[in-house]
Amino acid sequence: MSIPQSFIQELLSRVDVVDIVSRYVQLKKGGANFMGLCPFHGEKSPSFSVSPSKQFYHCFGCGKNGNAISFLMDHAGMGFVEAVQDLAQSVGLTVPDDDISPQERERAAAARQKQATLTDVLEKAADAYRKHLRSSQRAIGYFKGRGVSGHVAKRYGLGYAPEGWRSLASVFPSYDDPLLEESGLVIVGEDGQDKRYDRFRDRVMFPIRNVKGECIGFGGRVLGDEKPKYLNSPETPVFYKGRELYGLFEARTAIREHGYALVTEGYMDVVALAQLGFPNAVATLGTACTPEHVHKLLRFTDAVVFSFDGDAAGRRAARKALEGALPHASDTRSIKFLFLPAEHDPDSFIRAHGTDAFARAVADAVPLSRFLVDAASEGCDLATAEGRAHMASNARPLWTALPDGVLKRQLLSDLADKTQLNARDLAELWAPATGRDGPRHPGPGAIAAPTRHTAPPAPGEAPAWDLPPDADGWAPAGEPASTGYAGYESYGSPNPYGQSGYPAQGKPPIRKGGDWKSSGGWKKKDRDAAPWPPQPRLPRTPTASRIDHAARLLLSHMAFLEELTHDDHASLCAQPSPHGPLFTWLEAQFHEHGPLPWAVLRESLRDHECEALAVKVMTGSHAQTEGDVQELRLELRDLLNRMQIEDIKEQQKLLVLQVAQDPSALERYRLLAEKRRILEQPAGRTA
Repeated sequence: MSIPQSFIQELLSRVDVVDIVSRYVQLKKGGANFMGLCPFHGEKSPSFSVSPSKQFYHCFGCGKNGNAISFLMDHAGMGFVEAVQDLAQSVGLTVPDDDISPQERERAAAARQKQATLTDVLEKAADAYRKHLRSSQRAIGYFKGRGVSGHVAKRYGLGYAPEGWRSLASVFPSYDDPLLEESGLVIVGEDGQDKRYDRFRDRVMFPIRNVKGECIGFGGRVLGDEKPKYLNSPETPVFYKGRELYGLFEARTAIREHGYALVTEGYMDVVALAQLGFPNAVATLGTACTPEHVHKLLRFTDAVVFSFDGDAAGRRAARKALEGALPHASDTRSIKFLFLPAEHDPDSFIRAHGTDAFARAVADAVPLSRFLVDAASEGCDLATAEGRAHMASNARPLWTALPDGVLKRQLLSDLADKTQLNARDLAELWAPATGRDGPRHPGPGAIAAPTRHTAPPAPGEAPAWDLPPDADGWAPAGEPASTGYAGYESYGSPNPYGQSGYPAQGKPPIRKGGDWKSSGGWKKKDRDAAPWPPQPRLPRTPTASRIDHAARLLLSHMAFLEELTHDDHASLCAQPSPHGPLFTWLEAQFHEHGPLPWAVLRESLRDHECEALAVKVMTGSHAQTEGDVQELRLELRDLLNRMQIEDIKEQQKLLVLQVAQDPSALERYRLLAEKRRILEQPAGRTA
């Protein structure tokens, strides 16, 4: 989906980041900003600042910062398009898409409206189930028997679907409403309307929420031993089992605090673990773990631990989870597998052995790399060539699914050891087939042969450089025959051959005219013979803190651009890259759109050459530029004056050298001195 950048700017100018963050974080007014406890890391005193003027948030503790879109992506786990659509819906905008037709756009809008309507219906049912729980001592007794407190029940929105075929008829005015069937709450028999009845009856209810906290479905468990023990909502326009995880909305903050997500097999595992000190647990919804599940979890953490029973069913579930995790197992992520004894699930294990024992079991979980090797070896007799070949056949699709990186290459070596093959041979066997007569390329895990270093050449011979030849054996196109040994320059570097490519004979060359000493330096008589010739003016490297702070003030308070003089604009735009291009771009934005908040500017800078500089100066504890606006104006004025003063000093130095040949240089020097005197006055008198 291609969303126009102009729409992103308009959207950010309409939403209020304070309102968005307030959905998830309790904020209190603190000076010009709002403060609260950071949702991205655990803390006891608030260091999370939300700026209404800059439409930006920043945590002084962990450094997290961004705008309303990035907050929904980082905290709620939404994708970029999903976050934009959520914000657009909150302010009554329709997200345009340059890649679709008007008819497709209308269908997409209708689908979003249908989703919103279905979640409203499901929320209403969830409220009813919660009320029924309070009046059912039998259902309350079940939860108490499992050790669930009222606080945890409220956090997860637990409820109870009473006995009876049509209890929802008292909740919805029209029990015949097609939305009840479409949302999965009501089943319609084949014989017509007379066979309409509730899907969930006499079950404790677990509402399933998406990352935005909206109810999208239910899981229901019987109170006794009837079958089926668990019953889930069917898939609907808002509920896809292969994408959603039970408890993720409730666990998202705990996942960040604990540093990992714990994936279990059932609803009660999640609730019980939260009760026993592991609120970072989630569960799949009666289906195997998919790559979409893993991808969603990795939006919140780089570490995932899958917990399964130790029986055959648990091993099969773990194998499915392995296959789902492999495409996302990059070098910076940790994915492990915890196998409990066959007689235990996480809940019973903790009650039998305690939370410390379970925490140790989590820490000692099997890494993905080891489990991959074990899974590939299962059922294979590695003492025979046939068994090792079978193991290699099992391992190939698993290893191929890994993203390229260090982990994948290390696993190639481990698998090669198991199959008693050379890693390069195994990589060639697994590499995609190439043309029979074409050149052979190393496999994915192969290591290129080391570059051959030749002996020093004989006098008068050019050295054989370590440059890779092209297909015909010649040096790469565009390269000179000799460029200096290993990239070093000639004399004074470790290269014993010099820039010419020929070996030095004894000491470095000495010019006959006596210009050089044997050490290679100038003689005193040559240094004093004549002054240096006039040098062209070079771009001045700005004082980093000064020029960065000027950029920070203008990015935070774009309206200040209107008050700058022509000299100010010229001085800023003439700064060396990347500062000069950033000021030029900012001035163009100001003329085209007027003053914009930093959140909008941030989105406009996506993929721009100045993006890295702008993000750098607007990130960190130093990036807060709140305060009295007039004081900030004077601060900027003082910075610009100092920059102009430094520029004048450089010009004056050049004019001093030109006075003897150009008498007018003295007058220009005097004018610059007067300008400098004015600029050196306090900022309040020159603003």
